[in-house]
Amino acid sequence: MYNPIFSSIMLAIESRRVIELRMVRLAWGGREGLAEAQSMVTEKVHAAGEAMITLMLGGSPETVIARYREHVAFNTKRLSAS
Repeated sequence: MYNPIFSSIMLAIESRRVIELRMVRLAWGGREGLAEAQSMVTEKVHAAGEAMITLMLGGSPETVIARYREHVAFNTKRLSAS
């Protein structure tokens, strides 16, 4: 039987850094804060749609979690660079 607990825990740990970086950017406000807020909403909607399509086409929850982790890694890199 499939057990996604490890991947889910890793996703939670990795997401913490993105949340921290985004909160700082939002707190500073201005154009960058507004752009980050808009980007955050757009990314969430896109990721949810992607997850739904993956599951509808027979993908596993592990595949969805792995893809979310890719998004988190990209955002960590993007937000850390600036």
